[in-house]
Amino acid sequence: MDVMHQFELYQPSSISDAQAILRDNRDAWIIAGGKDSLDWFKTRVMQPPAVVDISGIEELHGIREADDGGLWIGAMTTLTEIAEDAMVNEKFPMLAKSALVVASPQIRNIATIGGNVAQDTRCSYYRDGFPCYRAHGNTCYANTPTAMNREHALFEVSRCVAITPSDTAPALQALEAVFEVQRGNRTLEVPAADFFIGPAIDITRMTMLERGDILLGIKVPGKWAGSRQYYEKVAERQSWDFALGSIAMAAQMDGNTIADISIVCGAVQCTPRRLRDVESLVQGETVDEELEELVKRVAARGAQPLNYNHFKIPLMENLAMRAIRSLA
Repeated sequence: MDVMHQFELYQPSSISDAQAILRDNRDAWIIAGGKDSLDWFKTRVMQPPAVVDISGIEELHGIREADDGGLWIGAMTTLTEIAEDAMVNEKFPMLAKSALVVASPQIRNIATIGGNVAQDTRCSYYRDGFPCYRAHGNTCYANTPTAMNREHALFEVSRCVAITPSDTAPALQALEAVFEVQRGNRTLEVPAADFFIGPAIDITRMTMLERGDILLGIKVPGKWAGSRQYYEKVAERQSWDFALGSIAMAAQMDGNTIADISIVCGAVQCTPRRLRDVESLVQGETVDEELEELVKRVAARGAQPLNYNHFKIPLMENLAMRAIRSLA
């Protein structure tokens, strides 16, 4: 069924107005670009009585340079704006690349960075309304002997094996971004590593956002501005599809030596996975074929593949190796 249910639509023009509406409508659903939300509504899996469209809040739009040489990106900034922005491309090219590979040009023109990082998992069982753990049930239908799970997790495989579908999330975590969240009268600053959460914290959510929270924007610190950066996404098709695996890397070089590095893999667990073993292995080293082979050996260490996603192990290994090779 593709006919949406009836709901009250609110379109506030300020954060204070949005907060007031959310206080009066505890079950309201916040909508930004709407590319994920409208899918939920059309399948009638989600039927909120009220929808709060925050696209008209001007202060949530735009990209500004920060005092530390980084950037502040409003949550309502579209992916096209990020992909084409001169400051983003100069300072954080992998963030621009990650925005550029989301879905299609038509979607990127409407979809926002806030919506991309806050979207729910694309697990087909969950999306089709199966009563799984994430939907307050008592089974993970993607982790049974007959389940189709080629898109699912390699790590943190427990009650839920869904992954975050966000293409920008690995880049933001690799850049050590900080998320600004309005919660009541407080503004929280949440590191990317804490913004995305796994089943052990709350199996019904993929981020720390609670009901009534508003994502204001994202601070990308100047630490990695102008560093050597790499981003690659592997999907079935170049357009539309979600990642089967992705890699995001920022590195500071001292001549031919890797002085500092941050490397994150996407689509292999519920949250973006920082490859700490790879970072420890390559820091202080010069890139050569021997180091590349060592990176391949440790990148996917500890993986627990499901029935149909064993291919993600060599995919992950090669993505990590290619990122390191780019520094040679």
